[in-house]
Amino acid sequence: MKLNEALVANIKARLSSIAIAVAILVATVLFALLVRRLMRRSVRGRLPEYVYKPLENIVFYSIVFLGIVVALIPLGVNLSGLIVAGGVAGIVIGFASQQAVSNLISGLFLLIEQPLRIGDPVSLEGVEGVVLDINVFSTKVRTWDGRIVRIPNSTVFTSIITNYYRTRARRVEISIGLSYDTDIEKALEVLRGLMEDHPFCLVNPAPEVFVQEYGDSAIVFTMRCWAPPQVWFRTKVELQTRLKEELDRAGIEIPFPQLDLHIKDAPPLRVSKK
Repeated sequence: MKLNEALVANIKARLSSIAIAVAILVATVLFALLVRRLMRRSVRGRLPEYVYKPLENIVFYSIVFLGIVVALIPLGVNLSGLIVAGGVAGIVIGFASQQAVSNLISGLFLLIEQPLRIGDPVSLEGVEGVVLDINVFSTKVRTWDGRIVRIPNSTVFTSIITNYYRTRARRVEISIGLSYDTDIEKALEVLRGLMEDHPFCLVNPAPEVFVQEYGDSAIVFTMRCWAPPQVWFRTKVELQTRLKEELDRAGIEIPFPQLDLHIKDAPPLRVSKK
C-alpha cells in the first residue's frame, strides 16, 4: 500500500514538474512573441531592413533559448553537466566552423557599424560595384559589368572600404593634351566654361583647370570639378563627350603623337657613276 502511495506521489511530482516546464516554455514563447511585436512597432521603422531582421532573430531566439534552459530546472536536469557538455560540444563545433563563426561575428559588427549599406557604390578587396545584399555571413556586390561577387564578412570587416556614396561630393578629373600652337588662356577659358555650364558641376568648390605638364607632343591640361556621388559617373561621361565638340568649336587642336627628328653634321653623300 505504501509502495503504491509513493509511486502515485512520484508520478504526481513528475507530472507537476512537466507541467511547470511546459508552462515556462509557453510563457517564454509568448514573451518572445510579445517582444518581437514591440520591436516591430518601435524599432523596425528606425533601422534598415537588413539590420533589423538579424537583430529581431537574435533577440527572439535568445529569449527562447533561455526559456528552454530555465524549463529544464523543474525536470531535475543538472545544468552544470549540461553546461560542461555544451562547452565541450561548443569547442568541437567551434573548431569545425571557425570561419563561419568569424563571418557571423564580423557580420554583426558590420550591421552595427554600417560602413556600407545596400545600394552604396563601394570599392573593397579589389572589387568595385554596388552593394547588393548584406547578411550575417557574407556581403554581395554587383560589379559595374554585372557580375555578382560574394565576399565573406570576415574579409569585408578587415579590408579597406571605400564608400563613394557617403561623401557629399566626388571629384571629376579629366586630362587632355592640346597642341603646342594653342593659346593657353583661351584653352583655360574654354575648359572652365565647359564645367561651369554643366548642371551637375558644383559651384563650391569651384571648377578648376590648369596646365599639368608639357609633354612630348602636347600641352597637358587637367580639368577638375566636384559632383554629387549619385551622378559622378554621368557627369564625367558627359564632360568627356562634350569636350571635343567644344574644342573644335573654339578651333583648338588635339594633336596626334609626333616626333621631330633633326640631323646634325650629316656626312655628304657621294654619288659614283659607273
